[in-house]
Amino acid sequence: MENIEYQPNLLRTGAKVLVDSLQDQGVKMIFGYPGGAVLPLYDQLYDAAIPNILTRHEQGAIHAAEGYAKATGKVGVVLVTSGPGATNVVTGIADAMSDSVPLVVITGQVATAGIGKDAFQEADILGITLPITKHNYQVRCVDDLPKVIAEAFHIADTGRKGPVVIDLPKDITLQETAARFSLPVQRKSYQPTIDPSILQIEKLMQVLSKAKRPVVLAGAGVIAAEAAAELHSFVGKYQIPTVTTLLGLGLLPVAHPLFLGMGGMHGTYAANMALSEADLIINIGSRFDDRLATAGSRFGKQAIVAHIDIDPVEIGKIVATKIPIVGDAKAALQQMLRYKPSPNQWHDWVDCCQTRKAEKPYRYDRTQQEEIKPQWVIEEVGRITKGEAYVVTDVGQHQMWVAQYYPFQFPKQLITSGGLGTMGYGIPAGIGAQFAYPDKTIVVFVGDGGFQMTNQEFAILNEYGLNVKFVLLNNQSLGMVRQWQETFHGERRSASVFSQQPDFIKLAEAYGVQGIRITDNDKLTSDLEAAFAEKGPQLIEVMVSTSEHVLPMIPPGKENHEMMGV
Repeated sequence: MENIEYQPNLLRTGAKVLVDSLQDQGVKMIFGYPGGAVLPLYDQLYDAAIPNILTRHEQGAIHAAEGYAKATGKVGVVLVTSGPGATNVVTGIADAMSDSVPLVVITGQVATAGIGKDAFQEADILGITLPITKHNYQVRCVDDLPKVIAEAFHIADTGRKGPVVIDLPKDITLQETAARFSLPVQRKSYQPTIDPSILQIEKLMQVLSKAKRPVVLAGAGVIAAEAAAELHSFVGKYQIPTVTTLLGLGLLPVAHPLFLGMGGMHGTYAANMALSEADLIINIGSRFDDRLATAGSRFGKQAIVAHIDIDPVEIGKIVATKIPIVGDAKAALQQMLRYKPSPNQWHDWVDCCQTRKAEKPYRYDRTQQEEIKPQWVIEEVGRITKGEAYVVTDVGQHQMWVAQYYPFQFPKQLITSGGLGTMGYGIPAGIGAQFAYPDKTIVVFVGDGGFQMTNQEFAILNEYGLNVKFVLLNNQSLGMVRQWQETFHGERRSASVFSQQPDFIKLAEAYGVQGIRITDNDKLTSDLEAAFAEKGPQLIEVMVSTSEHVLPMIPPGKENHEMMGV
């Protein structure tokens, strides 16, 4: 076996191998929940330098690891027991797969002799997670463990990043091995393409030199490649109007003159019109998902489409691509920056895009005083935090309002569940982000629906001295569900309005977290400022409009220019 040596005088248990390997990988913390199948691992952690963050549910552990990974770009590590412990992280694994989040998820398993025999707390986690992981392993020989761990981190954190599961039977953690694995990982069956084709880059730059209405579409792949600086240089050098996806927000500061905003279902008028009218769309690190390319194959039908992506599977999957470029976004942009720009022949196009951005920004009724508008809450939080907070959201209307109204300034600033749209994500992901950056301001926006899915994680806020600020936008409903029912289902609000709710402030106080409820427009600004000035975690419940819709909106199946509520 390559890169493996045996040192008979240095025997280690499987549990010791795991902990040593995590330390070798530079792991700073684990998010986990113990159980019988992983007790040898937790016993080994007792004396280790790697802390286990004891969440109050396995779903909380994996979303916290996602928040940590999205904030830092590093691999998040999860450790849970077999059976229900493993199945409780399935949603988070699927979420990480959808958003290309690097995770290593270690699941306990019954002893090898009991596998396949319906043993206590046995679940076929390999079979369950096969479609939602980048790779998964079940370790059947303790000698394989050092290599498996090294490979898992390598696979999770290279190419298109994603979750890897290591299923670890209990007896393997107790057995001893003399095996040691030395880096680097060499796996012939896994060789992601990093350097893009020079010929394809040349073709793209030739097409760009003849374009009249080019647009750059930048997604999370640019962030994953740590290529924000190169993107900034490229669009500035060539003066190309730029649109981002939801997960690409922050790649350009919101005030950048060439930034048109987020595209797609709830994107800006300027961004969606640019995508509709462009004659060249340069997609860098976005997968053309249905919330962006709402009309599917009819998206950008006037444009030549160039698609730069590290995952060849995504190229041409949704939108026909004339110039496919497989490779790392940073490497591609560095090659593109070597070309000398032609005299800018699209001044009128840039002027048109900038005029649209100025004339038709996001808007809401700022004059009424009967209800608190959720958009205003987000704008005020942006002002108070000077646009410098790490912002985490749950899923629903508030997620889209945050994308629209918070003034994002830098990459990795927005941490949210994009592809899977997982309610309950926000609270634990915010906790994970605060562990990543203990001295930074972390703001979690959450709705009253999502809050009730994972609020048990409030229990660890004071235990670990976290300073997260939670802004609960309470519209007494599942707001996005209600909006769709009101728009597309004849206003038949079926199972979307809460007739009764708990006292969220008392619930927070039961966990030792200070809370404040804001019900009056006149007090919103002063109460928000006071809450953000306080030390320690805070729950800020704001009773917002119960009828507000997220606008603009592209109805399902419509093209990007067919927006409602512009």
